[in-house]
Amino acid sequence: MMSTAGQEVRGAARRAARHPVMDVATRIGLACRGVLYALVGAVAVQVGLGERSKEADKAGAIEAVAELPFGAGLLWIMMVGFVALALWQISEALFGGGETIERAEAVARVAVYALVVVSLISVLTKGKASSDDEKSRDITATLLGLPGGPVIVGAIGLGLVVLGGYWVRQGLVKGFRKELDRAGMPAPARAVMDHLGLGGFVARGAVAALAGILVCRAAVTFDPDEAGGIDAALREFAGTPAGPWLLVVVALGLLLFAAYCFGEARWRRT
Repeated sequence: MMSTAGQEVRGAARRAARHPVMDVATRIGLACRGVLYALVGAVAVQVGLGERSKEADKAGAIEAVAELPFGAGLLWIMMVGFVALALWQISEALFGGGETIERAEAVARVAVYALVVVSLISVLTKGKASSDDEKSRDITATLLGLPGGPVIVGAIGLGLVVLGGYWVRQGLVKGFRKELDRAGMPAPARAVMDHLGLGGFVARGAVAALAGILVCRAAVTFDPDEAGGIDAALREFAGTPAGPWLLVVVALGLLLFAAYCFGEARWRRT
């Protein structure tokens, strides 16, 4: 009896996740994600070329949207989109099947989308949001204060490194293809999405992996200031022997991923 009731609940949840209204909202969210990555990538290019005052992260991107004409209306649309993305990924984590890494990715996306929603609410109500670096350091400081805190933080950092490596692999082997309705795509669109996905996923994975390394460093040193978000990870690329030009290359990769997100909004299987 309990099993039958559980199956009914799961079936109702799947139907709700696949409702046409949810599908439209999810696609709006995917396009909004593209807007954020485009703004982050554009700021990161500027940082690589010498601009040091701007934050290349999602919070900074949201504040940039707020400054546009009709910015508040755009932020409300983004709110709807990212809430839909979070609900969609919750359903994927619970009912989507697939490999463990895919379920873990869905859980990670829920956390990221929830933080974006928090930033949207903060900008709408206060006019400003905490940077991704500040959020990362605050969360890290809280976790480090728990029993076994360094182990927890280290595990999260390693998880980010693994996730970043997985995204890089997805780009190199074009594993993202299975998420797209390729049968309904014109041949030129398939070729373009292959190129965008390759460059975009590799760049996105590199940023996530480096952010994970920063979190691991915070666990080892017991210093939350060593952690950071997208902005801190991007600036680390500028500190490598390749210099700021490596940051510019990664930033251009994020712009490719932004373009991939716009294509995904049209052809992603939801």
